[in-house]
Amino acid sequence: MDCRASLAMTHPLSHDELERYARHLSLPGFGAQAQEKLKNARVLVIGAGGLGCPALLYLAAAGVGRIEILDADRVDLSNLQRQVLFTSEDAGQLKVEVAARRLHALNPLIEIVPRAQRFTRANALERLRECDVVLDGSDNFATRYLVNDACVLAGRPFIYGAIHGFEGQVSVFNWRGGPTYRCLFPEPAPAATVPNCAEAGVLGVLPGLIGTVQATEAIKLLTGIGESLSGRLLLWDALTMRMRTVTLAADPRSRDIGELPPEHYGETCADESKSLTDEIDLPELRATFSQLQLIDVRDDWERAAGAILPSAHLPLGALQRGQDSAAIKLLDPAKPTVVYCTGGARSRKALPILRERHGFTQTRILRGGYQAWREG
Repeated sequence: MDCRASLAMTHPLSHDELERYARHLSLPGFGAQAQEKLKNARVLVIGAGGLGCPALLYLAAAGVGRIEILDADRVDLSNLQRQVLFTSEDAGQLKVEVAARRLHALNPLIEIVPRAQRFTRANALERLRECDVVLDGSDNFATRYLVNDACVLAGRPFIYGAIHGFEGQVSVFNWRGGPTYRCLFPEPAPAATVPNCAEAGVLGVLPGLIGTVQATEAIKLLTGIGESLSGRLLLWDALTMRMRTVTLAADPRSRDIGELPPEHYGETCADESKSLTDEIDLPELRATFSQLQLIDVRDDWERAAGAILPSAHLPLGALQRGQDSAAIKLLDPAKPTVVYCTGGARSRKALPILRERHGFTQTRILRGGYQAWREG
């Protein structure tokens, strides 16, 4: 009898698993015991976006027994620059369904549970009851605070990752009495100080780096190998390829959580649009389109990719620098005017400039910006 077949008859890992995970099994300090722990592990991945995609690929390949994915979004072409689970043919499909198919094709020996829903106050504790570790791939402060507080209440560790531009950071929170997310950010930052979620740029490979580090930390927690990032924040600058770690101290007050945060707690991108009083929604814009003049304050490359026409093009940067173009001289400051950008943040900044510097008296912002127009 083949010695591998003989081993498979008595080993907790199947013959297929012994072959698939051979490089883990032969790794000193890992071996069969760690692989069995992965097989019995349950990981909740929140978000199948830039961070979630690489993390999911490596967790599935490593043999994590049950991976649950939460994401309510559909694949968009703008995702493909960094979200490596998806292809052009997947556009319009639910991310979790596409991800589940790809991950099952990668490793049919594990269980993939796709849920086309967001992580909310209503489902947070239920979702955490069914996992051992949470990997947070969300892109907003509201979800991060909810994940943190739910993990504190449920006694679950979570792997934190964040990216912006060319920089990323990773840590492990709520692990064996270590720091929580609120030790790093006790309270949400003011909305005005946070880059708009829909319009912030990111180098495409960066979430691959950070998401892979998150997956590494999850595997270490689940198997008990190595030293986790608990109590340390890893900072990664992709432009200089410099990494450094900052020590985080645990604040006992960060665990003084009696209930989950209220709805919209920590929101920044959403607050920007909700706080605006000078807004016009998409139905009203369409109904009164012939009576309006529109101003697009996005950059040249964004307008080239698509625009609401007819509209004047006045990039926000030029407006802020006082570089008046010929286009603004063709507009009537007394005519009802709608300003739009991608999601609303730049329109809000352009509004006072148009009013105070150029005398526009009937100016409003398109709620949801060009994204709303394209999707509506």
